[in-house]
Amino acid sequence: MVKILFEDNHLIAAFKQSGQTVQPEPNKPIALEDEVKAYIKTKYNKEGAVFLGVIHRLDMPVSGLVLFARTSKALARMNEKFHDREVNKEYEAWVENKPPMADGMLIHYLKRDENKNFTKAFSSEVKDSLKAQLGYKVIKNIGSKYLLRIKLYTGRKHQIRAQLSAMGCPIVGDYKYGASAPLKNGVILLQSCELSFIHPVKEEPVSIQTEGLGKFF
Repeated sequence: MVKILFEDNHLIAAFKQSGQTVQPEPNKPIALEDEVKAYIKTKYNKEGAVFLGVIHRLDMPVSGLVLFARTSKALARMNEKFHDREVNKEYEAWVENKPPMADGMLIHYLKRDENKNFTKAFSSEVKDSLKAQLGYKVIKNIGSKYLLRIKLYTGRKHQIRAQLSAMGCPIVGDYKYGASAPLKNGVILLQSCELSFIHPVKEEPVSIQTEGLGKFF
C-alpha cells in the first residue's frame, strides 16, 4: 500500500521505495505515480482518469518523498517554484569514509554522459557542464560509515551521488559512483527526507518530512 505523507486538494506527497520508478517504465514494478492515482481514485470514488502532475523525480535506487500536483494550476506553480529554487530540498545519505569536515559546502561542475547514464563532477567549469551546489552536515557515524544531512541548492541529474563521490565519500551501495560494493536489488542509501515551500494556492508555509535513514544500521 502506498504511504501518503501529505495531502490536500492541490498537492499530494508519497513515499517512494528504493527500486521503484516515479513514472511508469517498461518491465519495471508498478510506478509510484500509478499507486498514487489508484489511491486517489479509490478514496474519492473518482470515475475515469485521475489527473496527477509529476513535479519532480527521484532516481530509481533512491527512496523518499515525492510531491505530485492534483490540479494543473498547482503543477504550473510548483514547476515555477522548483525552477526558481524556492523549494528547500533535504536528503539523508550513508556514505563510505569520513568527510573532510563535519559540515561543508560542495560546489562542482557536472557533465552528463547520457549514453552511460553517468554524471562526472569537476572542480572547475568544463565545456557543457552545469554548476552544482549542496551543503552537508555529519549527523553520526558507525565505524567507517557516516550519516549526512544534505541540503540541495541545485537540482542536477545524479548530483548528490556525483558530488559525494568526488569528495571521496560515495554513498553506501552506489557501486556506479565508487562504493566498495553494491547492495541487494541495487539499493543505495540516499533518501529524500524533507520538502519545504510556500503553498502554490493557499500561500502558506508547507513542510513535508519523512523519517530518514538514521535507524538503518
